[in-house]
Amino acid sequence: MESAETIAARAARLQEGLERAFGVRAKSLDTALRRTGRRLPRRLRAEARRVVDAQKFGGQPKLMRQVDAAALDRAEGRVLDYLGGIDRADRRKGRLLALAGVLAFNLLFVVTAFIVWMWWTGRV
Repeated sequence: MESAETIAARAARLQEGLERAFGVRAKSLDTALRRTGRRLPRRLRAEARRVVDAQKFGGQPKLMRQVDAAALDRAEGRVLDYLGGIDRADRRKGRLLALAGVLAFNLLFVVTAFIVWMWWTGRV
């Protein structure tokens, strides 16, 4: 049977993983999940919500019987495995390269449009 301390430890590990992977700082796992938003896949958000829901039982012995420890283990493992595979530096490089690509395309488009305009008006 799970206790409030073990569930709090699970929540702390998940929260730390979210902070490491996405840079999300929050006081609780629930807030961290909300701030993470769609960067975490839907099924993994649901898995992490299991830990948040178990945390809401607050250590009440009769309510804690409803918590499935094996399901919490699997949920925590899946989420932490996914978060462990995220490289913040690689994501940052990807965003910068995407921005550079958009800027290069726009510049190329404007220069081409200018040359076509000059040709059309007979200036070239």
